[in-house]
Amino acid sequence: MPHVVALVGMDGAGKTTQARLLAGWLSDRAVPATYHRNAGGRRWFGLLAGRLGCGDADGLLGRQAMLVVEALLRWLAIAYALVRSGLGRRVAVMDRYSPCQYASIRARTGREERLARWLFGVFPAPVVTCYIAVPHDQAYARIEARGADHEDLSHLAAVHEAYRGLPEWSTFVVIDGTGPAAEVQERVRHAVTDRWALVEN
Repeated sequence: MPHVVALVGMDGAGKTTQARLLAGWLSDRAVPATYHRNAGGRRWFGLLAGRLGCGDADGLLGRQAMLVVEALLRWLAIAYALVRSGLGRRVAVMDRYSPCQYASIRARTGREERLARWLFGVFPAPVVTCYIAVPHDQAYARIEARGADHEDLSHLAAVHEAYRGLPEWSTFVVIDGTGPAAEVQERVRHAVTDRWALVEN
């Protein structure tokens, strides 16, 4: 199995930007790495729901069905990323990982987490998991600015609390995600080099 570095957090936290930057930085330091976006399809289904007048992804498929679809799509994305990185002997920089699914379940229904943990439990633990933390209103503003989807402030708060309640929370490195992307990236790099001997400062 390849080494895994995971970036997790609520929507709008800046995970994608930071994961892309980190993968490039690691590769530049002779630690070959590949960025993987392990989406669960919620944004795509949300856009489809908007066009069909169903509101959001939950309105289109139903809350429970959407969680099942999201879990399966994310599981397949992570599995593919691990196989691809393993065959290429590259570090897998994960934009979303198993905890994202657990938090999504807790924030919406609180049910079926045990099944999700069984399903995602086959994946290796990351060498570092960075939780990108931003205020809910800042995450909300970022989501609205990109214009591709929408989230309620109350849901963003619920997702944050769901992450904090995970048993994995104590293993996360909490990164201040406010400020320019370059400054946040410095914090992410420090967290990685501080906890992973393979990467030197």
